[in-house]
Amino acid sequence: MKAFLNYTTAVAIFHIFLSSPFCMSLHVLDTITPDHPIKDGDLLLSGEKTFALGFFSPGKSNYRYVGIWYYKVPVKTVVWVANRDNPINGTSGILTINSQGNLVIYGENRNSTLWSANASVSSEKNSSASNIAKLLDVGNLVLLQNNSTGQSTVLWQSFDYPTNTYLPFLKLGLNRKSGLDRFITSWKSDDDPGTGNCTYRIDLTGYPQLVAYRG
Repeated sequence: MKAFLNYTTAVAIFHIFLSSPFCMSLHVLDTITPDHPIKDGDLLLSGEKTFALGFFSPGKSNYRYVGIWYYKVPVKTVVWVANRDNPINGTSGILTINSQGNLVIYGENRNSTLWSANASVSSEKNSSASNIAKLLDVGNLVLLQNNSTGQSTVLWQSFDYPTNTYLPFLKLGLNRKSGLDRFITSWKSDDDPGTGNCTYRIDLTGYPQLVAYRG
């Protein structure tokens, strides 16, 4: 004997389905601009959809962070965190390019910066309008400045500021030209991606070698 839903029950189930997370529209971008930021719930995807950037809460934490993870891996595997030591309380976060052309994270208070790329940005008029951020297929988030000829200059990249994961094409060690020392630092815990007490860095004493430090 077949069972049939009456009209009221069917409408109620349909309403629940539309309200469920599985049916919510997901705003997916391939570029961040001043007019197209990443809000909590949005995703920035790399060209071949290898990596994704968005807001997440690690483990049992309720705090929100901006991170990069493998898009096609079923278990979310985070490889980089922007605001690791300054989380967002709630879902009001936004990753955008500000009026100075820098990549920044705001919480509920849009006048207070929670994180900034601190890139060296041109002071030319309307420079912010020409700046964009893209996620590359190697997992590198880059802030670019486009000039009038269509050429792009890398102003900042996440590969220069790794967190706890080494990725192919990421270079560790001292950049003698810029003076930037690139190294890997552990999370505090599975629930807290803040700067931990274990570090992997290149030791230039004698033959260069990768050394683990604690504390």
